[in-house]
Amino acid sequence: MVASVFIFISLFITVFGITYLHYSTRNKERLALIEKGAEASIFGIAKKEKTAPIWKVIILNLALLLMGIGLGIIIGGLLNQAGVIRDIAMPGSIFLMAGTGLLVGFFLTKKMDEEV
Repeated sequence: MVASVFIFISLFITVFGITYLHYSTRNKERLALIEKGAEASIFGIAKKEKTAPIWKVIILNLALLLMGIGLGIIIGGLLNQAGVIRDIAMPGSIFLMAGTGLLVGFFLTKKMDEEV
């Protein structure tokens, strides 16, 4: 019980520390650039004129992730029937196919951004 609480607290502190370090360092860098007279466009604040809508990207990636999970379950079942241990076949194939679906989603999103 105590170990699980300790793990949760240390995980929270780690995430908070990394986030704090990121934002404080970014702020210091931007202030130094502003003092030197740099333009705001180097911060990436200026929005791209042509980008794909975010809802299309989310729906595309979610659909491909769910299709990958479904395909992973099917492949895991087939591997189980072929004699592979179920505890190895199911998680392995699910994670492999879900990752493949997200990778395909990444490339399709990149292609969609280039077309728009």
